[in-house]
Amino acid sequence: MTETLVSSDLPKQALRAEPINSGVRIGHVHLKVADLDRGLTFYRDVLGFEVTQRVPGAVFMSAGGYHHHIALNTWESFGGPPPPPGATGLYHLAILYPTRALLADALRRVIAAKIALDGASDHGVSEALYLRDPDDNGVELYWDRPKEKWPYTPDGKLAMVTRRLDLENLLAEPAPARA
Repeated sequence: MTETLVSSDLPKQALRAEPINSGVRIGHVHLKVADLDRGLTFYRDVLGFEVTQRVPGAVFMSAGGYHHHIALNTWESFGGPPPPPGATGLYHLAILYPTRALLADALRRVIAAKIALDGASDHGVSEALYLRDPDDNGVELYWDRPKEKWPYTPDGKLAMVTRRLDLENLLAEPAPARA
């Protein structure tokens, strides 16, 4: 039998570990969904991810040919409801766009699909759009400003903010060239 550890079970020195290596990245997210085709319509047809593989009960998608950035599965969730408000679980997944123009393009896709935004924020370091996928998972679409333009306090600490994002200004961004 495997024991489950909680933070109070860990020795204090384990809670003060060295920072993780700066090269570490989150490689992919795997979402439990109720209906694969409905999820596929959102992630492939609205957001533009490409299917890399489909197997019984799961579909894997990527941007740019990676094995997968997002996977959807119904292995434990076929036909199931979303988690109730106030439950633990995924708050949102965040999809990073390399340019502001590509974020504007994502906003145009969301508008064309008649998907409502939950919010749109300027965080100083980034601009972000918040919405829900068909299974009520939170999705953030964002781009990071160049690091040299991030806001800092006078003592050199990062000063992230949450301000209203001007969507009209974002939509005025020229459409990116298609590859």
